[in-house]
Order: sequence, then C-alpha cells, then structure tokens
Amino acid sequence: MDKSNGLRVILFPLPLQGCISPMLQLANILHSRGFSITVVHTRFNAPKASSHPLFTFLEIPDGLSETQIKDDPTSNVLSLVEQININAESPFRDCLQKLLVQESERVSCLIDDCGWLFTQSVAESLNLPRLVLSTFKATFLNAYPIFPRILTKGYFSLSDWEAEDSVLEFPPLLKRDHSWLFREDGEKLNQFFDTVVKNTMRSSGLLFMSCEELEKDSLTLAKETFMVPVFAIGPFHSYFSASSSSLFRQDDTCIHWLDNQDDKSVIYVSLGSVVNITKTEFLEIAWGLSNSKQCFLWVLRPGLVLGAEWNELFSEGLLRSLEEKGKIVKWSPQEEVLAHRAVGGFLTHNGWNSTLESICEGVPMICLPGGSDQMLNARFVSDVWRVGIHLEGKIERKEIEKAVRMLMVESEGKKIRERMNVMKDEVGRSVKNGGSSLRSIETLVNHILSL
Repeated sequence: MDKSNGLRVILFPLPLQGCISPMLQLANILHSRGFSITVVHTRFNAPKASSHPLFTFLEIPDGLSETQIKDDPTSNVLSLVEQININAESPFRDCLQKLLVQESERVSCLIDDCGWLFTQSVAESLNLPRLVLSTFKATFLNAYPIFPRILTKGYFSLSDWEAEDSVLEFPPLLKRDHSWLFREDGEKLNQFFDTVVKNTMRSSGLLFMSCEELEKDSLTLAKETFMVPVFAIGPFHSYFSASSSSLFRQDDTCIHWLDNQDDKSVIYVSLGSVVNITKTEFLEIAWGLSNSKQCFLWVLRPGLVLGAEWNELFSEGLLRSLEEKGKIVKWSPQEEVLAHRAVGGFLTHNGWNSTLESICEGVPMICLPGGSDQMLNARFVSDVWRVGIHLEGKIERKEIEKAVRMLMVESEGKKIRERMNVMKDEVGRSVKNGGSSLRSIETLVNHILSL
C-alpha cells in the first residue's frame, strides 16, 4: 500500500458473487493507492471479512427472511434486486449518516454498484459524491437508454428467418437473442433501466472493469451517453485475485488433478454462480462431455440443476464414463484453473467476470449464455472477436460434443486459439506500465482526491 492519503472510500456491492468480487478487487486497487476502505454490505451473501483484514466491514439488514435465503433468492435476480432495493434503503442511509459523523478520516466518496437504485439520492442528501461501478461490459450499459425502445419491437415471437437478423439498435445481438435477454417483466425492466440511467448521469463518475483494448468505441460512447467522467480500469483481477472474495468453498483438489493432465487437454465447464439449468439440459451436457472423449473439469455448484441434486441423475454407465475422463467439483478457484497449462477451453455462461478471466489467460470459449449481458458477451466472443464457439442455445449432446471436439482437437480450434493468444497479449498490455488501464487508475485516483 502507498502511504495513506488520509481519505476513506465507502464501497457498497450488490449481494451477488459477480458483483461482490469486482467490488472487493476495486477495494484492493484503491487501498494500494493510499485510501482507507469501508465495505457496507447486506446480511445476505455477506463477504468474508476475515479474508480482507485491511478493510472495515459493516453489515446492514436486507429484509430477507430465513426462508427466502434458504430458497436462494438469486434464482430470480431482477426480483431480488427489486426487493433488496426497497428493504436496504433506510438501513443504508442510517449507516452512511453514522459513518460520516464518526469517521476520523474524511470520507471522500461512495462507490456502489449501478444496480442500487436509491444510493444516488441518499448520497446527494448527505453531500457525498457517488461513483458508479458497472460490472457489465460498457457496451451493455450503453444500451440501457435504448432498451425500452427495443422491448417494443416484438422480437419475442419471430419467424425462423427473422430471428437471425441483427438488431440495428444494438449490434452484434441477433433478434432471437432478445427472447433470452429480456425474460423478465418488461415494465419492471423499463423502470429499472430508466432509473439506472438517470442516477448514473447524476453521479460523479462511472467505473468499468474493462479496458480500451476491448471496447474503446463503447467507452467513448459511455462518456457521451452518461455525461460523466469514465474510468476503464480493468481487468480488475489482473491486479488482485478474486479468490478471497468467493462466497463458495473452493475445491483445490482440482488443481492437483490438472497437474496430472496433458497441456491444453482439459475443457473447463462452469456456468457461474447464478445460472440454473433443467434436469434434461444437465444430462445433455453430461452426455456431450462423455461422448466428446475429452478430459474435463466440471463445476456443479449446489442448486445449479433445478429441482434435483445432480448426482441423483446419473445412470451407472454415464457416471462410469464421466469418471474415466473428468473431475467434478462443487466450486473451483477459477482464476487458477484458467491459468493452468492443462486447460485448453472453457464452456462458460459468459458472465463478464468469467469472460475477462478467460481472455486474460488466453483460453478460448464455448458460449452457453443464460441471459442478460451474457448474451452480448457471447456474441462478442463468437462473432466479433472470434475467440470462441457459440452453442446458440442448443443444449443438446451432439452440439456439445461437436463444439468441444472442434475447440480442443480440430483445425478450427487451433485458429480460434491463435486469435485468442493475440487478444490476450493486447489486453495484457493495458495493465502494464504505460497501459491504458494503469493510466486510467491514476486518473481515477486524482479524480477522487479532487472531490
């Protein structure tokens, strides 16, 4: 850590794994630049304070019952965000007021997730500058102002030939992507998008876990769209690992297993911390992996399969086939896995964290997005950057087997890998001396000091 500058930053992540990890990585970045850090968090999905002894953690009530928590409220993310925004506003205001009075160091600003809808008003009422962290690709957040217009286009009931058309307002998405992108209630989504846009435009700055090498034009557009200073300081995990912020117990035995595999021989399979699949989809993935005859490491977190525990679904023959070629764990140290010499591909849901981690390690992807920004990330991976294969929503054993074999052993996979290695090098330069992200961090630090 640089010498303390006598200023404190308050961070407030949404209680989702994909939002908590980048916020705590950001906390490490700012702490290394001399800022003291206080993390305000909800009771649900509380980060492990013991893993971050240099920060102060303050818990606020979130209004979720024990029954709701047991039933996993992340199964419907929009409903969780809506409810927790209602429940947490008053406790957060009280907490922030006390912090501003009690802290011996001056609180310079609040940085919170763009999914918090009340924090801009609270911060303004207390004369505290607020900066917004987007855990999405800048391209996705830029589309928030136009999403309500897209929702009126009727892309949900299209003929087969229309479904393949691109969306002129939001390339590179296809029209059929929107039935997955907007699976929630349209009116609620419109209100959410509108509030996020207005709050961001009233903020003191916008942070992205991205870099110019990945989306320079989108970052320029973000400045024009939201009319606030924009800081592209990612990929965050290139500075500080996300492993200490995991909400799940990581199974490190998979690293020893990988040590015994050949270079680039293993397909890593993980659909993240929120995506759910049906029993049928689960079995199709299992048979696809088995039939591909490729080694695999498969993350099967509790609750991934709707209405069942995954180990109840395997026949004796399928289980025996999988055990011959693969290893199954409940959760993995993903950054370490992707960096391992044995991993040659990543079957992913294309959350932005996972997509960035895969790019930074030069691991080409098989795209199986679940919804929201994952659809956009997958399109960029497969159609724009051409560093992966899109399953196009076909969770069928033959399609999965075909994609795995194409990526891992066929000539097309070699070409994809070559393009990914070029991309890895380009993004890697952003976090080195003189790189775009490092320069942006220094600009951000100076901006916070000026508030």
